[in-house]
Amino acid sequence: MSKVMVCRCEDVTLHELDAAIARGYDDLESLKRYTGFGTGWCQGKSCVAVCARLLVERGGTADRPITPRPPFHPIALGDLAGLAAVADEDARVGRPPR
Repeated sequence: MSKVMVCRCEDVTLHELDAAIARGYDDLESLKRYTGFGTGWCQGKSCVAVCARLLVERGGTADRPITPRPPFHPIALGDLAGLAAVADEDARVGRPPR
C-alpha cells in the first residue's frame, strides 16, 4: 500500500485526512487543527487547496480560509539559508564580505 501525502511539511497523508473527516472534522479549520496540515514551513501554500478540495468532495465545507499562524519569532531569510554562519566564518578567518 502506498502513502499519498497531502501535506509534505507536516507528513499528513490522505488516509489521515479521510480518517479525520470520518471522525467529524468537516470544516477546514477543525480539520487543520486535528491533522496539522498547513502548519509547516510553507504555511499551507502547497496543501490547503488540495485539502479543501478533498474535504468538499467528501461532504465537508471549506467556505472560510484557515487561520494563519506565523512563526512566533520572525526569522531572517539569511538565517534560514545559513548565511549568518558563512559571514561569521568569513569574519573569523579574515575574508572580505561576499
